[in-house]
Amino acid sequence: MRIIFLMAFLAGATTAPVDAQQVYRWFDDDGNVHFTDMPPNNQETEQVRLRINSYSTTELLEMDEKLSSDKVVMYGTDWCPYCDKAKKYFATNDIPFVEYDIKKDSTAKREYDRLGGRGVPVILVGDKSMNGFSVAAFEQMNNK
Repeated sequence: MRIIFLMAFLAGATTAPVDAQQVYRWFDDDGNVHFTDMPPNNQETEQVRLRINSYSTTELLEMDEKLSSDKVVMYGTDWCPYCDKAKKYFATNDIPFVEYDIKKDSTAKREYDRLGGRGVPVILVGDKSMNGFSVAAFEQMNNK
């Protein structure tokens, strides 16, 4: 009996990872992160892809657009002149980016705070970040 149980356990432990279809990440008013299969009402959410390997680990993989190590993310405001300068530079140089307004989006504000934001914009490229914007600093950070 123990051999059958052990064989069944090993067979299940060595199977390929399973991809869940829809998982949503959201933050409550205290900044705690939650994961659910249904987006909650009146909460800003991000859809994430959860890849589960029951043998070794559980990995959270964000949506495909967030998997790129060279993706540009900017936390800013609509009244910030340096944010405008950055957006114009990105557009002129065909640099795709995602912008989050920390005054209009409470989830973006929490992430900005978590990143230790000091002023706007806060610009991320992969695991690198910069506060403010200058072409020279961005190009150095982005290894252009």
